[in-house]
Amino acid sequence: MKPIITASELVSESAGARPPVLLDVRWQLGGPPGQPAYEAGHLPGAVYVDLDTELAGPPGTGGRHPLPDVAAFGAAMRRAGVSAGTPVVVYDDWLGWGAARAWWLLRWTGHGDVRVLDGGLAAWTAAGHGLSKETPSPEPGDFAPEPGAVGLLDADGAAALARSGLLLDARAAERYRGDVEPIDPVGGHIPGAVSAPTTENVDEEGRFLPAEALAARFSKLGAGAAAGADEAVGVYCGSGVSGAHEVLALAIAGIPAALYAGSWSEWSNDPTRPVATGPNP
Repeated sequence: MKPIITASELVSESAGARPPVLLDVRWQLGGPPGQPAYEAGHLPGAVYVDLDTELAGPPGTGGRHPLPDVAAFGAAMRRAGVSAGTPVVVYDDWLGWGAARAWWLLRWTGHGDVRVLDGGLAAWTAAGHGLSKETPSPEPGDFAPEPGAVGLLDADGAAALARSGLLLDARAAERYRGDVEPIDPVGGHIPGAVSAPTTENVDEEGRFLPAEALAARFSKLGAGAAAGADEAVGVYCGSGVSGAHEVLALAIAGIPAALYAGSWSEWSNDPTRPVATGPNP
């Protein structure tokens, strides 16, 4: 099953025998809360999920968006109507990062049928489909999260993977190099990590590049069978949000990858961790 779905496919499936649960994950880095945008118009039947409070734990030593408490995450998903045997489609209206975070968390906690709406809200409206202001009240779901279904790295695991396999840095290239650091206390990257900005996985409209193009991109970076590589692949970013988007891009290309959820916001807050700067790993 592809990890993404088009607007036309979503319309067809929503009218079928097993309509997916829709989750609206409006979120922007440093932007306003997503709830008002959701209330102004969302996909019919979609339930709003707050990234900062339901898809992440409180900021702290584990980073700006540490993993949420598993029990609390499960409760939020059940409130939204998510069940183990029900398809789930997630979307947002900004780069797809928030949607990818929800996709990754559901995958990590064992949900086997979750996809991201390719191109998000813009793709939906561009296809001529309408929005709703009605807030649904879904029947509670039965989803019981069981962590560990996909790869997760901690700081030590990320450091080891940068030496033994391939660790991709999904942030902008200037942050990787350490030229600028607008958010975290230290600029640079994890020693051995390879720069792979998330923005290069999508086209001008925010849709993912075709699987073949993504596979070619990651092959040049040293990932996948086309590169003659069979070692493990990991991804990190600033706080585990855009990194989930890169894990999704890798999944489209057929390359499994683990996420370092704490990412640079955790790494850079520990003065004992080494930091590399410049364009090279």
